[in-house]
Amino acid sequence: MFLDRFFRPRATLAMGQKLYAGVVAQARTPALYEAYGVPDTVEGRFELYTVHVFLLLDRLRGQGARAGETSQALFDTYLGALDDALREMGVGDLSVGKKMRKLGEAFYGRVKSYESAFAALPQTDHLHALLGRTVYAQGGAEHVAELGEYVLRQRAALAQLKLESLLEGRAKWGAA
Repeated sequence: MFLDRFFRPRATLAMGQKLYAGVVAQARTPALYEAYGVPDTVEGRFELYTVHVFLLLDRLRGQGARAGETSQALFDTYLGALDDALREMGVGDLSVGKKMRKLGEAFYGRVKSYESAFAALPQTDHLHALLGRTVYAQGGAEHVAELGEYVLRQRAALAQLKLESLLEGRAKWGAA
């Protein structure tokens, strides 16, 4: 009863973890690296994780309290995974906080940029410029239009999902 909540994961936390596991699986789809030329680097993966997390957060925005809790659980899981990744890469405990702050700032900057790019739709120039600056910062931007189409397909696929599916941690992504 009272103590159950301390020994059992909250349902929303579990749903955030399930959604993030789906993000990781989708972001690791080989076609994203092979067909779209996304660099298979720490930075390239960070950008793909970020865009997929953003797409889910965007879909859940304004959908009520439960969706807000699920969004927060997804975001918390994402940050926890970034923290774990830094530690696995050998970043010292004293440096993790500083690096997490930079990653958090980068994430929020990207959120604002994606919101702006989506607000400009159907014009895709802003989205393509954003993907060029972030995903393809190290080169390979000849695939930016294709990746932009992929992002818009994923956004459309998530829009078609019933909210209840997302709140249960089930996101169905479109094909890469």
